[in-house]
Amino acid sequence: MRLVGGGMSIGIKLCGLRTREEIEAAAAAGATHIGLNLYQPSPRSVTVQQAAELRRATPSTLKTVLLLVSMEAKEAAAAIAAVEPDIVQFHGAETAEGCAFFRQNTPCEIWKAVGVKDAASLEKSQRFVGAVDMILYDAPAGKLPGGNGLALDWSLLANFRHKAPWGLAGGLNAANVGEAIRQTKAPLVDTSSGVESAPGVKDPDKMRAFCEAARQA
Repeated sequence: MRLVGGGMSIGIKLCGLRTREEIEAAAAAGATHIGLNLYQPSPRSVTVQQAAELRRATPSTLKTVLLLVSMEAKEAAAAIAAVEPDIVQFHGAETAEGCAFFRQNTPCEIWKAVGVKDAASLEKSQRFVGAVDMILYDAPAGKLPGGNGLALDWSLLANFRHKAPWGLAGGLNAANVGEAIRQTKAPLVDTSSGVESAPGVKDPDKMRAFCEAARQA
């Protein structure tokens, strides 16, 4: 994602997409990644079969991220084989060792989402350095592991020396993503509820506004 002049463009992930129309809207808005969520309690969840169909319908300009939450290794492996995503995002109680196993044994990039509530939890999250391709900093888990619309304290990341590629999630929307990027220098931003008109229903106008605000920052 390189821009003229040697700068890097921002990565923009729109997560929890459930229809082909939403994927088309994400592509039109200028997203770089879309997320397919297999976590059944979430209003944004799809089945493995639906995820596989959506993956096949996703244009090559978008990277497909498969979101798994505390899934048993055998079940996770079957889902990854069925969907064939570009990236697997673990978003539950997975260990660094478990993530490293999938990184070594699948062709996918492996991301790990971690909840950050204070400096200690940010430091603790560094156990995933070397085990994953990216650490995604999110607000602490609420009713759901993510997608609760809650923001983390960006000042925790402002002067943090990152030892691995990383991204920022948690309560981001078109109104605040620019400030979040300015404060944290996040190379990738991730939103789900921030571009919805109702839980699990993506709004094309909000998707476009979010992507525009992220790029302008």
